[in-house]
Amino acid sequence: MPAEAVHTRHQPGTSRPTDDALETLIRAEGVEPHWWSNTGGDRYQLHQHSYHKVLYCAAGSVTFQLPGSGEQILLRPGDRLDLPPGIGHTAFVGRDGVRCVEGWVP
Repeated sequence: MPAEAVHTRHQPGTSRPTDDALETLIRAEGVEPHWWSNTGGDRYQLHQHSYHKVLYCAAGSVTFQLPGSGEQILLRPGDRLDLPPGIGHTAFVGRDGVRCVEGWVP
């Protein structure tokens, strides 16, 4: 699947959405929210998923890299990433750590 299938939506302005608002957005996709966090500098090696991932950054930052295209996607609070199944990616957590909520669409 081409990297063009990956979509991002960046939160306009500087206001940070609440955890409740992000959970509501994930549940509106018809899936359960799953929260996770990492400390600054953590890395995820190249991997892919068998499901469509809908992810919102709640705090901090994380950069997803799509090695097939060389594209880098920086997410900050309120930003959304849609990652279709089968897209290889790595992730690098920003200096201040990250907290995200995601849902898995079969």
